[in-house]
Amino acid sequence: MTTIAAPRNAEMTGERTHMRRRSVARPLLYGALVLCALLTMLPFVWVTSGSLRSLDEIRSDPGAWLPQHVTLDNFVRLFQTEGFGRFLVNSIVVAVIVVAGNIVAASAAGYALAKLDFAGKRIAFGAVMAAMMVPFTTVFVTQFVITVDLGFADTLTGIALPSMALPLSVFIMRQYALSVPDELLEAARIDGAGEFRIFFRIFLPLAGPAVATITIMSFLYSWNNFIWPLIVAQSTSSYTLPVGLAATSQAAAHVTDYGLMLAGAIVVMLPVLVLFLFLQRYFVQGVSGTGMR
Repeated sequence: MTTIAAPRNAEMTGERTHMRRRSVARPLLYGALVLCALLTMLPFVWVTSGSLRSLDEIRSDPGAWLPQHVTLDNFVRLFQTEGFGRFLVNSIVVAVIVVAGNIVAASAAGYALAKLDFAGKRIAFGAVMAAMMVPFTTVFVTQFVITVDLGFADTLTGIALPSMALPLSVFIMRQYALSVPDELLEAARIDGAGEFRIFFRIFLPLAGPAVATITIMSFLYSWNNFIWPLIVAQSTSSYTLPVGLAATSQAAAHVTDYGLMLAGAIVVMLPVLVLFLFLQRYFVQGVSGTGMR
């Protein structure tokens, strides 16, 4: 009896030690997460506070966290700014084109790289990986020359075209397509379904989390893009929201209107936050399903 009781006592002691360690580690982990969340939120809090202060108050105390006198004048002036509505519509149009292009083109490319056999498949995937590593500054001159030659300079199409199939979107869809069982697609082929029907009727409905992921990422990329629209848009009629806000935030005597700029930052930020709140569950599933953990 003593021989049997000793291992049991040792096992119970080990469990108690493990539970004590977990009880100590869990509050530390939660505390670290809360601290990181607070540090992440600090810039958003300051931007929100600055957007609710007057320009004179911002200049007198730029580091203040709370406004002395709350005012919505910055938002009123922002929506009264000439061209603001056009900039907003341009950003929405470009974002819709970019998101739609990534859903269709990147999904098709990712599906082909994962589920179809064709000559040069490895080379094509290597090119996608290489494109992910190349900085934008090394290719934007070439992209601009091609855009001008195609006649898309100073157009919303020219702004959206280079982002309609982002390499990262192709990679995400390819990784997610690898998790789809081949037996399911083979069964559809045996039933006489073609590749286009399999792609649109079977693969895309199953790839909802990955589609949500590339929707958020491509929308964020398009919505916040500043350099490329600044280069392509040669008139205010083609300005997107970031470019238009940067152009109109200059007050008299070339003094930056920080209140207007911070209010514009809030307006630019809100659509991204709303989109993420609606798709965050699918976004997490998509990232975990592609192996990007």
